[in-house]
Amino acid sequence: MRVYMDENFLLETKTAETLYHDYAAELPIIDYHTHFNPAQIMKNAQFENITHAWLHGDHYKWRLMRIMGVEERYITGDATDWEKFQKFAEILPKCIGNPVHHWAHMELQRYFDCNLVVNAENAQEIWDATEEMLKQDSLRARPILKKMNVKMIGTTDDVTSDLQWHKALKEDKTNSVIVTPTFRPDKIVNIEIEGFAKQVEDLAKQSGKSIDSVDTLKAALLERIQFFDEMGCKASDHGMEYLVFRKADAKTVEEVFQKGLSGVTLSEEEIEIFKTDLMLFFGKEFAKRRWVMQLHYCAMRNINQRMFRLLGPGSGYDTINPRECARALAEFLSALEEEQALPRTIVFSLNPNDNPIIDSIVGSFQEGGVVGKVQHGMAWWYNDAKVGIENHLLSFAELGALGSFIGMLTDSVSFFSFPRHEYFRRILCNVIGKMVECGEYPNDIKALGEIVQDISCHNAARYFGIDLL
Repeated sequence: MRVYMDENFLLETKTAETLYHDYAAELPIIDYHTHFNPAQIMKNAQFENITHAWLHGDHYKWRLMRIMGVEERYITGDATDWEKFQKFAEILPKCIGNPVHHWAHMELQRYFDCNLVVNAENAQEIWDATEEMLKQDSLRARPILKKMNVKMIGTTDDVTSDLQWHKALKEDKTNSVIVTPTFRPDKIVNIEIEGFAKQVEDLAKQSGKSIDSVDTLKAALLERIQFFDEMGCKASDHGMEYLVFRKADAKTVEEVFQKGLSGVTLSEEEIEIFKTDLMLFFGKEFAKRRWVMQLHYCAMRNINQRMFRLLGPGSGYDTINPRECARALAEFLSALEEEQALPRTIVFSLNPNDNPIIDSIVGSFQEGGVVGKVQHGMAWWYNDAKVGIENHLLSFAELGALGSFIGMLTDSVSFFSFPRHEYFRRILCNVIGKMVECGEYPNDIKALGEIVQDISCHNAARYFGIDLL
């Protein structure tokens, strides 16, 4: 019987062991999509206790606690930090097969050199040991990045952000990690949301431009794009419940925009017309600047309205949206390609049934001299677990060229989430190792090692233009 979380965790063959330990384990981390707060990096944040490190803002853990019947006061409420951790420790043993069980124990080992299994009996010992270690400078934000060999972090930033902390980090000669902003314009694209007019007003104030038409809106957005570019931005990110593609003439787009500013309820067709026009505008501008465009879709947000009113967004009440988006994706990419204005694009769907659909579509939008120009992004969110990652990799391999894949990201707010890269690399090596030992690929360890290293790190560095030296 295998020991839980030993050195060969998730590695089922000798080939997998060799690939991971000799080729993948020590590679730098390119974390191109996160939700880290750059101020914490600049200020070299210290984390008071393991509840601050693990449970604050972590909707993965919150959902598990709710499923196990934990009262909300121990999750997002007024319970003490110790009480919250104790409740989490009590329920974690019940979460067999969930990636949080794996991640938590990997984090205990990698950051705290602790091999205890989290449960009610060990909770106090783990709390005391980690609390003492978190007082040390070695577990502040910047030393953590160095310890985990992080070379690049892409944050996620609202279109109106002043990027003051990115500017400070850029000018800080002691900072060794590339921290790039990511342009996130969702609040301007989503014309149907309550408060859309206020978002436009905020953009006008930030840009110093009056916005009273689609043209002036785009002029203000263009100014923000230029500012982000000057601050080292390499990518945009767009979160949508579903992809749209519904073109209309400029007059119709203008009419929809004016309705949106006035607070008039828009039809689905009108909403899609506005979003399509703005997304095509963005795609063209990103292509000019060689930015990467990230499309995240098929997430149905805030489905428990009572809890949404109590806790707000991002509290663990989002789910998979099964809406079909294949035609819209194909038409959107084609429209940009038609004008030779298709940027490098990463496509993420929260619906795992979309894996073969995405893999078959992106293969039709490539370019000579650019490896994997348009590609299927990492198994995302609910799919970011052992089986989900395996299924994603196998679909990518069967319908495309796995060696072009740009690999893992944390999509996290936590500085303690970097072992997820190790988790992915182990699964990757295991998938490839099985292929080799089943006779499905030559046992050429040099070629295999190159594939693993490219997917784990080097492809992402090339894709985002990151110098690893």
